[in-house]
Amino acid sequence: MTRIGLLSDTHGYLDEAIFTHFDRCDEIWHAGDFGDMAVADTLSAFKPLKGVFGNIDGSVIRNSYPENLRFRCEAVNVWMTHIGGYPGRYSLQVKQEIQRHPPQLFISGHSHILKVMYDQKLQCLHLNPGAAGKQGWHKVRTLLRFSIDDNRIENLEVIELAVR
Repeated sequence: MTRIGLLSDTHGYLDEAIFTHFDRCDEIWHAGDFGDMAVADTLSAFKPLKGVFGNIDGSVIRNSYPENLRFRCEAVNVWMTHIGGYPGRYSLQVKQEIQRHPPQLFISGHSHILKVMYDQKLQCLHLNPGAAGKQGWHKVRTLLRFSIDDNRIENLEVIELAVR
């Protein structure tokens, strides 16, 4: 079993509570808009980090993290990208590929809106952790925490950090 801490849209801000909430996680996944490399460096010094760059990220982050990251965690096929949309409204950048080769778990950020949705058509779970940073239109800063055990995604928890 692999325990995952998922966040997005930090925009250069890391709440200290993140480290408490992710203390028992095996990995941290960041779905883009790190804001600066210090966020990535701090997270990767704490736990193994997977991430993608977001639309606000500069060249240092873009040279360190891809736009799209396809990988396997246990037996689950995962696709993480920053601007991905959601079931029924996928972004143009991912729409054709997600229909041709759907993952079991699709993760995006960008909207600053926490979403957990299952795409019946593609048989794919969509996760957007909302925004963990202070910049943007979201009202509450949020994270997700879950486990992957073989081919099962389990124990999904929504964590509210604080009102922005």
